[in-house]
Amino acid sequence: MKTAIRRQMTINPDVMDVLNGQIALEMHASASYLAMASWCDQRELLNSKAFFYKQAEEERAHGMKIFNFINETGGAAISPSIPEVNNDFESLREIYEKSLDQEIAVTQSIYKCFKAARNADDFASEVFLQWFVNEQIEEEDTVRSILDVFDLMEGMPLKMIDERLPTE
Repeated sequence: MKTAIRRQMTINPDVMDVLNGQIALEMHASASYLAMASWCDQRELLNSKAFFYKQAEEERAHGMKIFNFINETGGAAISPSIPEVNNDFESLREIYEKSLDQEIAVTQSIYKCFKAARNADDFASEVFLQWFVNEQIEEEDTVRSILDVFDLMEGMPLKMIDERLPTE
């Protein structure tokens, strides 16, 4: 007899645990991007502001995608608490460098989740996580390309650099 409370879990419990950790990481990344967007907004760096607001929404969407997946596979997604984020930055370049560091950390965490799914023969989770593997390649490449613009325009006024940065 099936219970009305919970159907049988199809997600491996160990995979569920690392995915819940990933939700927390994605939500922290979202909060960090909001802080970066605010810093840019205060300085009227319009392209960077738009970029980081978009990144904040994207990271939240990633967290929600994992949250929903866990629940859809019979697991229990956990709403994370968000540790305090840094709101103080020295420069726009520093923000993009921190953004790249954050994306690399997210990539490594996705790999950890993927490996856990593979080791547990949790094929549904492994297939689900493939999208995130591809997404992280794109995310890192985008920020690296932006940092290349800083290198090419070294010494130029900050507003001029910002105007040449993508908003997406």
